[in-house]
Amino acid sequence: MIIVEHDQNQIVTVTLNRPEQLNALNRPLLLQLQKEVLALKADDSLRAVIFTGKGKAFCAGADLKERQGMTLEETRHFVRLIGDIFFSIATLHMPTIAAMQGSAFGGGLELALACDIRIIQNQALVGLTECAWGIIPGAGGTQRLTQLVGIAKAKELIFSAQKITTYDAKAIGLVNQVAEAEQDVMELALDLAKTIAKCAPLSVRAAKKAISLGAFLDAEEGLRLEEYCYESILHSQDRLEGLAAFNQKRSPIYLGI
Repeated sequence: MIIVEHDQNQIVTVTLNRPEQLNALNRPLLLQLQKEVLALKADDSLRAVIFTGKGKAFCAGADLKERQGMTLEETRHFVRLIGDIFFSIATLHMPTIAAMQGSAFGGGLELALACDIRIIQNQALVGLTECAWGIIPGAGGTQRLTQLVGIAKAKELIFSAQKITTYDAKAIGLVNQVAEAEQDVMELALDLAKTIAKCAPLSVRAAKKAISLGAFLDAEEGLRLEEYCYESILHSQDRLEGLAAFNQKRSPIYLGI
């Protein structure tokens, strides 16, 4: 249910593979995804990770047919499992890109929100639709959507369970780029991942840490965090390689050390 592909640029693509069920999140898929994310977290060689889905949808959210047969305690465990996996994705040390070749609702959009960058196909729709089904976003959606679009807009979208177009999503900062055709989504995602992979990986990771953690701090604490993250790479060989490449007018070769 999960396909993992590595390329020569130290980029990994993780594909949800339940196309007939619109890549809905059931327990077997989630357990496989959890295993793969833990492997990504342990791999310091990776420069970027792309999450995508097979077929017409990125991810339709939790598999409600499976959920219907769960007890209350099983439901609590299931939602906690999703939230834990998405937190692990959000805290991966390398940049992550959601390549959304189709629509994303509920937990599917929460998966995309756990990524650093979102690229989506122009005919897709997105929405945190849980309130229409008697629940609320429970895998980080209320928090991550608010960070992206602001409190008032997040309330509007979540309270109404509204599905919005990709251009509306881009206008409010929910997605970064809109691709004109389905096949262009992965091209844009791979092009961006390759551009990121050319940069110094220690620098990219430090910048991600400064941005992600700094979002929860006041201005003074955020600047101290930035100073700490800067200091963490000051003695790296990659920093010296960057200076040497600049002076020698060549492209740098970063090793992540």
